[in-house]
Amino acid sequence: MENNLFRQALTQGTMMNILITGGSGLIGRALIQHLNAERIIVLTRNPEKTANIMPDNIEFISTLDEIDFNELDVVINLAGEAIVDKRWSNAQKNTICQSRWKITQKLVEKIQAATNPPHSLISGSAIGFYGRQGALAIDESYQEIHDEFSHKVCQKWEAIAQTAASDKTRVCIIRTGIVLAENGGALQKMLLPFKFGLGGPIASGEQFMSWIHIDDMVAVLLAAVYQTSLTGIINATAPMPVSNQEFSETLSAVLKRPCLFRVPAFVLRALMGESADLVLYGQNVLPSKLLNNNFKFQYPSLEVALKQLLVKP
Repeated sequence: MENNLFRQALTQGTMMNILITGGSGLIGRALIQHLNAERIIVLTRNPEKTANIMPDNIEFISTLDEIDFNELDVVINLAGEAIVDKRWSNAQKNTICQSRWKITQKLVEKIQAATNPPHSLISGSAIGFYGRQGALAIDESYQEIHDEFSHKVCQKWEAIAQTAASDKTRVCIIRTGIVLAENGGALQKMLLPFKFGLGGPIASGEQFMSWIHIDDMVAVLLAAVYQTSLTGIINATAPMPVSNQEFSETLSAVLKRPCLFRVPAFVLRALMGESADLVLYGQNVLPSKLLNNNFKFQYPSLEVALKQLLVKP
């Protein structure tokens, strides 16, 4: 993985102590493979189980009380219940919210209580912050937010994290798009019907999908860790978002399968309930802050990204 924003910083950051929440998730596991630090500490509810899927050099803690925040340089906060794995009952909505808000609040309190706090908090969020949007290209400066559940989750999540900011601690908020990976995440859920030639656009297909390759997602987080010039809100999306129609056609072409079937909106709503809105509506999100800071995407186009993930030599 190469990127001019952090290539040199990787060697400079070897002495850092880094705490990660959500380290056993798709993004966390990929990130840990590329972190260069003296200590990498992962907060997990099940240290023994998590150790089985992690490199040998990782330390595990089950509560934040086990670590002295004066000894940490960076906190990377990726914890949170998956937002689309279950229907949005009131109880599930509460779980989605609290799994993000509570751990972020605890991290902030630990940072604020430290005499020599971590110099950086890198905290997760999602492009769901913007709510449903049309085809208009939007970036970090966009303020015409559509107020719905995904926005409410992210808005409070981000607001809590921002309270850690001080003259000693820099805060970066990573608004992540649809992460494409070969070993999990959204792409794996889409693949089966497409592989059988039963895939196709959802509803009108006009809704935008702002995606990012897992390697570029890791690169964004590494840049946030090692480049102190980055701060505040950062959109973690590829610079070439596509409509759902184009995504479906590109995926079908890469798999050499037809793209003939369209999933009606009512079918998706029957399967997913209110959470279907995340798929039926989208956002055309651009990573302006990254591009303005000379970040180079390894996979800027969808076809190149999908071929790397799905077409093996």
